[in-house]
Parts: sequence; structure tokens; C-alpha cells
Amino acid sequence: MTLAAFFFRQEIVENPVFTDFVLYLYFISLSILFVFGAHGFVMVFHYLRQRRIEKHQPDLVETPMVTVQLPMYNELYVAERIIDAVCAMDYPKDRMEIQVLDDSTDESIEVSRRAVERYRALGYNIEHVRRPSRTGFKAGALKYGLETAKGDYIAIFDADFVPNRDFLEKTIPHFAADPRIGVVQTRWEHLNGEYSLLTRTQAFALDGHFVIEQDVRNKAGFFINFNGTGGVWRKAAILDAGNWQADTLTEDLDLSYRAQLRGWKFKYLCDVTSPAELPAEVNALKTQQFRWTKGAIETARKILPELWKSNIPLRLKIHSTFHLTNNIVFPFIILAGVLNVPLVFIKQQGGHESYFAMMSVFVLAFIGSFLFYLFSQKTVYGDWRRRILLFPLFMAGSMGFAVNNSKAVFEGLFRRRSEFVRTPKYAIQGKKDSWTEKKYASKKKTDWVVVVEVVLAVYCFFGVISSLYYLEIAAVPFQLLYFLGFSFVSWLSIKHSLDARKLRQQAAHS
Repeated sequence: MTLAAFFFRQEIVENPVFTDFVLYLYFISLSILFVFGAHGFVMVFHYLRQRRIEKHQPDLVETPMVTVQLPMYNELYVAERIIDAVCAMDYPKDRMEIQVLDDSTDESIEVSRRAVERYRALGYNIEHVRRPSRTGFKAGALKYGLETAKGDYIAIFDADFVPNRDFLEKTIPHFAADPRIGVVQTRWEHLNGEYSLLTRTQAFALDGHFVIEQDVRNKAGFFINFNGTGGVWRKAAILDAGNWQADTLTEDLDLSYRAQLRGWKFKYLCDVTSPAELPAEVNALKTQQFRWTKGAIETARKILPELWKSNIPLRLKIHSTFHLTNNIVFPFIILAGVLNVPLVFIKQQGGHESYFAMMSVFVLAFIGSFLFYLFSQKTVYGDWRRRILLFPLFMAGSMGFAVNNSKAVFEGLFRRRSEFVRTPKYAIQGKKDSWTEKKYASKKKTDWVVVVEVVLAVYCFFGVISSLYYLEIAAVPFQLLYFLGFSFVSWLSIKHSLDARKLRQQAAHS
């Protein structure tokens, strides 16, 4: 029995209809991946052109009234920390209003209330805001707080952030430079970036977005997005753009595009950072990635018709379309991985040499991605050589998360509604600190997504074996990345679910 017969019936592999179907489908998948993957070359091109542009940091001359909004939902471990950090910022007390928008349902309510009362006694203009219901989730909380906000500028921080003392000193002056600036966004830093391999890989991925992508888009005049936190809005821009809306899971991306379509400008400060905590548990990360992916698709469906009817230049329309729809690649990542295995056997039949030679061109997309992340690490880290070694793991992780994110894509496309699920925060202090010992550990059970990931891991492992058997050495790295990605994500999902279940059982018996 040949290896091909072991995987597939021999007559199926040799059937020209099956062969053509697989080849065409694979070509379509790689074409879509290539188009979006070439984005790396575009970003690197603009980065190299713009990196010598001088950065000007204006001084804080005036101190306008600023409202700092802190949306919270069951933030036991970080509620007091974020309130302490905001109250420690170097800005006059009488020019800063702080709204703790607390939708919590557990004991964290008392934690935040006590912190608010403590700072009120010290003379801070701080309020503990409780809504009648959690309608609209985070978008609803921000909109509710805006109704009574006294500031002309609205700074927003999620509860897992620890803003630097000079945050307002470095962001507010940019609004005075141009009355059409609607948002000033800062770069995220990572409080627990070195906690584990999982957080190091997340930090690597986010640096690509914050160090290169946001900076390049902003300098090139493309639309960018407020990242939901670590930035400041001009209140007039929020209201002019239609205020916060809860019809997508990415209310920040939605409002960003509506504001820019109204003519508001965004300012991105790559050199001004806002430290934040990364998810330390893979199921929490899956929930976050699902929300971001689905929300982006929902926003694309909502915004694209308005964008293409607008009077903005064609280049902005094209770039914005790619920006809003780039998550569409995840189903095609899965499809390419699945088709890799039969392609090994089809190649042994011969007769498609020119086709496979042409397919090698698509490797260029990986080179573009590598350069993109190389420059993102080199720009801000002295030890970038060590950090860039994470690139293969990042690529594998992107493949491993494809099932979870593809589910989000299809739910977004087919308008399936789902609630805003928060990402649990644990205030991880160091490598010896464990999230498993804390409340909010994910209650997510091993669902069908994990089962599919396990099946795909096994399937891709056979792809590696078959490539080695037929000496298709060029196919091995890609097969191996798929195998490692699905294996790593599914194994961590099961392990972290079991760890969380053990924690709950121990709590129940204590």
C-alpha cells in the first residue's frame, strides 16, 4: 500500500476532476493570503520612507478640562491599581475629572468604591458611576458617562492599564496644534510581556501593529483606529460622529471610522506609551481575539458602504477596505492548511510542474511579514535579535488561532449576535505569579473549536510525514508550522481549561 492510498483512495487522488478542484481552490486561497500578506511590503515601504521624519512633542501650555473614563466590569485585581495610576498623573486636580464607570456584579464594586472615596477625601474630582443596567456593554458605559462628562477631552483606559504620570502632559498639547484633531492615540507597552511564551508571542504580534502599522498609516495619511484605550478623544468629535454605538463588538474601530469620515484627524504617538497587561491564559486570549475579529467584520459590514459613497480619495478607500477586511484571511488559512496534504500526493502524479513552480511566488508574502515584524522589533528594542526569533512561533500561532477566528468571521458575516465578553485580568506581578490561583479563570469548557484544532493538528502531522516520505522538503516548513500551531493552541486550551476547573473545585471544597 502506498502512502497516498493510506490517506486517500488511490483513484480519488488520480482523478483529474479532484486534482483540478484542489489546485484551483488552493490557488484561490493562496492568492487571497498573498494579497493581504503583501500588506507587509506596503508597510515596510512607507516605514523606510518616513522613518527620518522628525517627531515634534509640543509643550503643555494650557490645561483644558479633561475627563478620564475608566470602564470596568468585575476587575477585582486591577480596579484599585488603575485608579491609583490615574490619580498619580501630573495634571492639575481641578482640571481633571475621573469617572469610574463600574458595571461590576461582584465584590470588586466595593474595591473601586473605597478607592474612589479615598481619593475624593484627598480633593480629587472622582466619581463612582453605576448604571441601572449593562446595556451596550463598554460602548454603553462610555456613552452613559459622556452625558455628564465636564471635560472637553475624554481620556479612556481599560482597567488593565497603568498609565504613565506624564500621559496627559504628552497627549493634550497635540489638540491645540490642530482643531481638527479628534483623537490622540498612544502605543501600548506590555506589563507582563516576559511572563510566558504565550505573552511574549502576543507582545511580538501587538508590536507589529503599534510600532509599525499605526505609525505608518498615520504618517501616510491613511485612516487609523483608536485602540479602545490608552488614548484621548476630543469630546466634540465623539458627538459629531454619532457617539458610541453598541451594534458591533469593536465600538472603538466603528467610531474611529465614522469620525474620520466626518473629517476628523487622528494623531498617533509611537514614542508615548501606555503599559497594559496581556492575557496570561489562552482561553482568555481566544475570547479577546474572537471579539476583535468578529467586531472588525461587523464594522466592515457597517462602514464599507458609507466609506465607498464618501468623497475621500480612492487610495484611502482601497487601503481602508484592506484594513477593515483583513480578518477574512482566517478561513483561507485553514483551507490552505487542509489542501497542503492532498497536494503532496497530487504532485507525485506529475504533469503540474509549471503550476507548482508558479506557486513558489507566494512565499514572498512570508518575506513581507518577516520584514514587517523585524522592523517593529528593531525600532524599539535593543535585544531585537532575540525577539525576532519568535517570528516562527507567531506564524504558527496565527495558524493555530485560525479555527477560533474563522468562527468569529462567519458569525460576523452572517450577523449572529453575541455579547461583549470581557478579558479577565489578574494583575500578574512576575513569572512566579500564577493566574490559576485567582478568580476569573476562564470557565470555558473544551468545545468543538478545540476538537477541530486537535483533529487538524493530527492531520497536519501526517502532512509533515508525507512530505518527508516523498522528499518534498520545501513543503515541510509550512506543514510543520500548521502542525505546531494547532498543537500548541489546542494543548494550551485543554491544559488551561483543566487548570481553571481544578481551581474552581478547590474553591468549592475550601
